[in-house]
Amino acid sequence: MPAHDPSVSDDAAGTRGAPPAPARQVLSDSVYEDIKAMVMDHEIAPGARVGIEGLARALNVSPTPVREALARLESDGLVVKRSLSGYRATELLTRQGVEELFEMRLLLEPRAAALAARHADEEQLDAIETILEDTQAHPGPAGPYAAYRDFAALDQRFHDAVAEAAHRPLLADSVERLHSHLHIFRLSSLQSDGAPTLAEHERVVRAILRRRTGHAAEAMADHLTRSLERLLSRLGPG
Repeated sequence: MPAHDPSVSDDAAGTRGAPPAPARQVLSDSVYEDIKAMVMDHEIAPGARVGIEGLARALNVSPTPVREALARLESDGLVVKRSLSGYRATELLTRQGVEELFEMRLLLEPRAAALAARHADEEQLDAIETILEDTQAHPGPAGPYAAYRDFAALDQRFHDAVAEAAHRPLLADSVERLHSHLHIFRLSSLQSDGAPTLAEHERVVRAILRRRTGHAAEAMADHLTRSLERLLSRLGPG
């Protein structure tokens, strides 16, 4: 039996060679956000090939966190992986694509808001209010993605939190999987002041807090309808 080396603890011996998980996760998250910003700001053009080796060199990292980031971005719907040709940035939504996205949202989210008004527990109500308060402190969409990233994330968190409070897991999962905020905010030419969005979110929250199911559904439907109208007006004639 080999002699025990007193200079190396058992704990250290058991972890030697293992990568420091927290540091690796921080790197992975950083690379993900960097590449996401490139896609959102069209530094990686819609439809363009996304080269792993090229991104690794540009970001001064190994290919591994780049591959991990691209897998996450594929789940977000921002890149697609095709056999033999690797990853490509997804195309921007067309006018028809915007209309179809909101058609799905109008089917799902007013119902989610009504159910949230009925079933949300106190913790979920507090979470929805907190997201609304946090949104008030962040600028609306303007400039590069880094400038409005927090607003975009809070917008998505708000809609996801309302759907989660409905206590219908399949409904909440469907809302989350639309990744609507990413597709909409990626239309950089359509960025505008966030004040209308915030005011509409406030109306949804008031109805949910008062447990008024019909008003919650109506407020959410009104918010989505107005959001669609704002987007289509900037897209121009169809």
